[in-house]
Amino acid sequence: MRVAGLLVGETLELLRAAAQPGVSTGRLDELAEANIRDHGGIPSFKGYSHPPFPASICASVNDEIVHGIPGERILVEGDIVSIDCGAIVDGWHGDAAITVGVGEVTAEVRELMRVTEEALWHGMCAARLGGRVTDISHAVEQHVRSQGSFGIIEDYTGHGIGSEMHMPPNVPNFGRAGRGPTLVQGLALAVEPMVTLGSKESDLLEDEWTVATVDGSFAAHFEHTFTLTEAGPWVLTAVDGGRSRLAELGIPYGGR
Repeated sequence: MRVAGLLVGETLELLRAAAQPGVSTGRLDELAEANIRDHGGIPSFKGYSHPPFPASICASVNDEIVHGIPGERILVEGDIVSIDCGAIVDGWHGDAAITVGVGEVTAEVRELMRVTEEALWHGMCAARLGGRVTDISHAVEQHVRSQGSFGIIEDYTGHGIGSEMHMPPNVPNFGRAGRGPTLVQGLALAVEPMVTLGSKESDLLEDEWTVATVDGSFAAHFEHTFTLTEAGPWVLTAVDGGRSRLAELGIPYGGR
């Protein structure tokens, strides 16, 4: 899973640099698929579920929360694009997402992205061997609530991951701590806060994939796949395993 995770992390860094004004979301998808296949991986998303997802990444722009289908849409200055990427290597999955500002974005939008990304790390850092899944959920919610008035999407969650992209248990982004399955060594989870500048309410669009905010407010989405070791979290989709970000938060690093 670390090999698949590294491929996802490196692909997202490639797309972060490419998400510039004048670039289409379809071009981002082309770059992602080429990079994944060139490094021996298979895009997890392409052909997934029903109706089959038609692309190798999800590219959700502005008020689109998740599962946006890449295509002819051209990114413009001030947009944000949430890029979700998955790869399979030797039967094992990695899954992660980033939200990128296109050119200069407003201070309000920068704050949205900061809060969402930090909530992801606070959630992962709340995980302890012997703890419960909703310890993560509670930490995500508490951090978002402490930062201001934001909407936390409740209808879509993180998930277990391993030999399949989506496995039990679900990992909500809100709720009381101390509930759900026990966190044991070897369990891998994809944690993915989805946060808006407005309401938590969402709509599924006519393409049967794209999820957007009901009120048109911008949304951000960040995700990592991680596992727990006796030493601490090991973030499988972070290029450095999460070492630098965990150090900033004062959390022991569990990787290798």
